Amino acid sequence: MFFSKQFTILTLTLCIAVSTHALISVSDNNPPQDYDLYAQLLQNDQTQNTDSSAEELKILIQAALQDKDTIRAINTLMKLARNYSHQANHKITYDVLWTALSLADEGDFDFEKSEIYRAIGRHYNYFNRREKSLEYLNRSLNKKKQLVAEDKLKESSLTSNYLAFTSSFRELNELKLGKIYLDSCFMYMDSTVRPSNRAFIKFEHAVILNDEEKHQNALETFNEVLPWFTDFIPSYNVLVYTYMGDVAKDLKDFSESERLYAQALETSYRFNAHNDFTPLIHERLAELYFSQGHFEKAYSSMKSAKKLDGIYFDSRSVNNRPLLEIQDAFLKEKELQAKAEQNQKIIQFKQEEKVLLLQKVILIGLVISIVIFGLLYLNIVRAKHRAEKRILSKKRAFEMQKNQEVIELKNKELAASVIKLIEKDSFIDALKKKLSDGTGDIDRREAKQIINSISNSNNDNWTEFEARFISINKKFYTKLSTKFPNLTVNDQRLCALVKLNFSSKEIAKLLNMSVESVHTTRSRLRKKLELSRNTNLKQFIADI
Repeated sequence: MFFSKQFTILTLTLCIAVSTHALISVSDNNPPQDYDLYAQLLQNDQTQNTDSSAEELKILIQAALQDKDTIRAINTLMKLARNYSHQANHKITYDVLWTALSLADEGDFDFEKSEIYRAIGRHYNYFNRREKSLEYLNRSLNKKKQLVAEDKLKESSLTSNYLAFTSSFRELNELKLGKIYLDSCFMYMDSTVRPSNRAFIKFEHAVILNDEEKHQNALETFNEVLPWFTDFIPSYNVLVYTYMGDVAKDLKDFSESERLYAQALETSYRFNAHNDFTPLIHERLAELYFSQGHFEKAYSSMKSAKKLDGIYFDSRSVNNRPLLEIQDAFLKEKELQAKAEQNQKIIQFKQEEKVLLLQKVILIGLVISIVIFGLLYLNIVRAKHRAEKRILSKKRAFEMQKNQEVIELKNKELAASVIKLIEKDSFIDALKKKLSDGTGDIDRREAKQIINSISNSNNDNWTEFEARFISINKKFYTKLSTKFPNLTVNDQRLCALVKLNFSSKEIAKLLNMSVESVHTTRSRLRKKLELSRNTNLKQFIADI
């Protein structure tokens, strides 16, 4: 039966080792269809039929691997390891734990690694390998402390690690060291600590109390935790009854001690658990019988102890230790190969990083070149645009200056023509006066016709003047009418004459009025234009 189980687990281990390369690093956390069975098996620390639960766990492991759910596969492997450990199949347990660790190494599963390290440390202790046991227990503790420092776990989670140290030192019969770690358990224990850990801590405390010869306190503590183990982990009562038997023996209650040892053996047989502990129970019974003079019973118990020791402890003996040493050497070689592969990957990564860096440098250089070329081209375009703008501006200024000069020249010509018109009008006025007096050879009727013709000629002269003025100063009348719509025709004529820089005397002659009337008209015009006394009328009209 034992070798059949061993062959099965080794086959499973090989399948898992091959399957790990196909796993993804992060679990998709999708529960399988048989998730209820999975949850039930993980919640219960013990089942009566460990063989059937182990087969079910193997099925769940294969399902988790197919689903690429690494965390579920690791947790199920841990449960399977506990089952084999309870059967004292520590060698198979050892294989399963290393398989779980190889899965955990595939991804960033720090918490799971910490739990696996702790379990491996405990099983090294079962093989009496103290240094290796403490090495992995410390690995687990340090990994857990790191998670606590990163605020990923609470400090209370450290109690399970300190409890592992306490249990290991109890098994090594180094209870003083165990007490140190037990104190740490109490220091970090709070309301978040699982009831199972609380029960185990109290159990270890009771063992240490008995070692300190506080037998009654130890017995009270054992009786306090016994109901919890009976309800939730009845197989662990193998240890509880055994150490309670030690207390009864120390209290000289030999019959109670014998009963408790026998109950421990019966519990181990009933649950098929902690079988490797039964040789120690038989040794305790042999010692108890021998102290009471029951030599036949003592011999029988010692014989049973030796027989069971040969079954369960042979894997811990000196003769069989090389098997574990070979396995450790294989694991070390595997670790070295993994490190070599990792170093090769690092070298390859560095080479790829250098190539990537070179590509980045070339790309950055190309981008910088493009940017510089773009800036130079942009500056050239801007300079060209500015030059064209300056040329255009100068051209416009030149054209404006030219137009202004033309306007001023035409205005001067217009002013000159107006002056001539004034002189002509003066001459005509004199002529009209003479004609009106009726002197000369011309009769009165012909004189009237000449006078009317002269008057019409004056009107035509004004019409011609306004047409020429508007052709030269096209927008003047438009702006003047828009800003000051209340101006009369005479007001507009006055504004035109003022713009041509005529004096009041010249305006009076041109408009055929007195100089005083011109001043009066200019004053009225200032009011219509709403000009203050400080505003120069001539400059105001010139700016229109």
